[in-house]
Amino acid sequence: MDFDLNDDQITIRDAVTELAGKFDDQYWSDKDLNHEFPTEFYDAFAQGGWLGITTPEEYGGHGFGITEASILLEQVAASGAGMNGASSMHLSIFGMHPVIVHGSEELKQRTLPRIVNGDLHVCFGVTEPGAGLDTTKITTFAKRVGDKYVVNGRKVWISKAMESEKILLLTRTSKFDDSPRKTDGMTLFLTDLDRSKVDIRPIKKMGRNAITSNELFIDGLEIPVEDRVGEEGQGFKYIIDGLNPERMLVAAEALGIGRAALRAAVKYGKEREVFGRPIGMNQGIQFPLADSLARLDAAELILRKATWLYDNGKPCAKEANMAKYLCAEAGFEAADRAVQTHGGMGYSEEYHVSRYFREARLTRIAPISQEMVLNYLGSHVLGMPRSY
Repeated sequence: MDFDLNDDQITIRDAVTELAGKFDDQYWSDKDLNHEFPTEFYDAFAQGGWLGITTPEEYGGHGFGITEASILLEQVAASGAGMNGASSMHLSIFGMHPVIVHGSEELKQRTLPRIVNGDLHVCFGVTEPGAGLDTTKITTFAKRVGDKYVVNGRKVWISKAMESEKILLLTRTSKFDDSPRKTDGMTLFLTDLDRSKVDIRPIKKMGRNAITSNELFIDGLEIPVEDRVGEEGQGFKYIIDGLNPERMLVAAEALGIGRAALRAAVKYGKEREVFGRPIGMNQGIQFPLADSLARLDAAELILRKATWLYDNGKPCAKEANMAKYLCAEAGFEAADRAVQTHGGMGYSEEYHVSRYFREARLTRIAPISQEMVLNYLGSHVLGMPRSY
């Protein structure tokens, strides 16, 4: 069992750490407080070729695996960029996997090189207000009319919709009640986000405000058949291919935020003096931070196992879900302890740990809640009765 990173992975880690380090905590604080997309950061990573880390070389990418992508996003988050930084590029790095595997050659040639060079922003449209995590119950409908589809419906929590030119959109082309299986009858498109047919409304939220989350109202959006990904009615199967890697990448981001928070807490514990001594000398401060170090390192091990299994074509659902669960828990706890270490100053924006706390909290909800991970492990791994 080899725990060492290979030469390529070390190069990726070090280069990403150096590039992300050029954007300090104040940069991210300003972007978050001003609700402003981190264009300079995004452009720097696009120009460095990092958006194409998992895209095949024939479309301008590097063709690396999910392990390398997780290293990249962990280092981005750990730099202090947190979820604001990671979410600016998350979908570009791996969200196009269904298109890469199932899309037509024409669709891939038309879109992937532009995504790699940063010219094309794309959002992912799956979640709906009335469906939540039960994706089979979506109602956004695409009706075939000649050589195009006409779409009507509603989506929610769509990240980057305000900045995006295109949307990877999951719809129904057969109603739920008319489908032999509940996962049948869904179709995936990669198409233009036509503002004349799609009303985009940003959602006010507690954190990660440099990246918008949006509600979409779709009224008569016309999609050419050429923008369909794969076969009609097979869209659910296509997005399933990307669920385990997505959980791994969010796990890596949670791990990175935890590292950033722990680093800030340790620094403050060494420098802050009360009663004539650094507060870090007190076991009440030191022990929780040491415990978070242990938990972050332990969570990293299951993440590394999960990405290795995926990249080697082995079953990885158990490990992907465990990695998401454990990294999110460890990252959030580290962020919470960082706020506590800072005391009253932790509640201010000056020391940035409150931002880490808000963003780490998100990883316990998205892309799937901790409770749904436990549902999966309980029923699919332990073999207990399914509760839903």
